[in-house]
Amino acid sequence: MTTIRVLDADDARLDMFTSLTNHQLRNRLDPGRGILVAESEIAIRVALEEGVEPLAFLLDERKLRAMGDILEGVRDDVPVYVLAPEEAERLTGYRVTRGALCAMRRPLNPDLESLLKRARRVVVLEGLTDASNVGAAFRNAAALGADAVLVAPTCADPLCRRAVRVSMGNVFRVPWTLAPRPWPGVLADALGEEGFVRLALALGDDAVSLREAAGLVGPDGKVALFLGAEGPGLTSEVIEGCDASVIIPMARGTDSLNVAAASAVAMWELF
Repeated sequence: MTTIRVLDADDARLDMFTSLTNHQLRNRLDPGRGILVAESEIAIRVALEEGVEPLAFLLDERKLRAMGDILEGVRDDVPVYVLAPEEAERLTGYRVTRGALCAMRRPLNPDLESLLKRARRVVVLEGLTDASNVGAAFRNAAALGADAVLVAPTCADPLCRRAVRVSMGNVFRVPWTLAPRPWPGVLADALGEEGFVRLALALGDDAVSLREAAGLVGPDGKVALFLGAEGPGLTSEVIEGCDASVIIPMARGTDSLNVAAASAVAMWELF
């Protein structure tokens, strides 16, 4: 590791942390693999534990001391830029979450076939454009026993900064990959061929409760739970390609929970 104290918050070496969009990080700096920015000490620690390659750190003085144990193992050619907390805040326009950012090389995703062969409990995300919801779903998946997450082309990037932070780094712990196009046909067929019971968390006249749905899962325990965005929910194509629609029974006239809460309840019941 190479420690570099940066006095000017406008230093061009810090652009990757502040002025580049997620799209630019993925395509401009490293077209072959792309770059992500992990935010918060917890997310950075998890990423490093899972073997994600660090490229540069941006820390305030306090985090330089607190994270000394993990920085000792960082390669000598990885710069650690250090700013005073007030300079870090001025640079980003907001308080850097817990004073720690790390630019990292995006890990490669496994292919769909190998992922499904190793999994029994799968979560499928469709249309979650709010990165916070994507991150929360990954945190729930890690905590409640999902073996893999499959992400539709219509979802926010699980490795964007906000999703990484909200997941508390669990986007690096739970195996995941992008679902292939055309969506959702290829994925629905692949799940069926591997023996997964496909369940859509969706309101409908023929929907059954989660507790009843648990009885549909075979002895091998293979189940794929499809989750959609709040408001629009799952598309009709997804629902039609599933074996059953399931609901969480509600009280007091409430029709649904937000997707983060609903995913936790559903995973707890099914997994």
